[in-house]
Amino acid sequence: MSSPFVGEIKVWAGNFAPTGYATCAGQLLPISQNTALFSLLGTMYGGDGKSTFALPDLQGRVPLHVDNSQYFQGEQAGSDSVTLIEAEMARHNHVVNVNQVDTANLTQPGPNRIIAQSRNGNAFQTSGTDNAVAMNPNAISVAGQTQPHSNQQPYLVLNYIIALQGVFPQRP
Repeated sequence: MSSPFVGEIKVWAGNFAPTGYATCAGQLLPISQNTALFSLLGTMYGGDGKSTFALPDLQGRVPLHVDNSQYFQGEQAGSDSVTLIEAEMARHNHVVNVNQVDTANLTQPGPNRIIAQSRNGNAFQTSGTDNAVAMNPNAISVAGQTQPHSNQQPYLVLNYIIALQGVFPQRP
């Protein structure tokens, strides 16, 4: 196997970082012991730039390629869970169509009911759609909870490791 470039990141199935590598866990490293890597990363991922610099932190994150217009190198974003709010939902209606019937055949709504009951006991008529009309949109109440839900794609947990030593990459 050829020597890696300094700063090269690999996906690693092991549960440790091999000699010459470190896990990409955002840890601070001393510049004095890692001058080649510091010259490539600088303080893009953290550190004071005088005595320390940080490695990229890929714990619980998915790497995303730089495009310099929307996603910038070193940027972190996203969340494991989100609480969906009404403003984030596409505008839509919940339509309920009911049949008009002669009011002489209806009783008053019972306790905790909003639809009148027919004299034969049915809460609403299900057959025949000739006289179907839409109910007032306000007749359907808000549903749902305010609890966050998972926002994760399917995943397999592996380690990312970065080469601390190796061939220094030459710019074209």
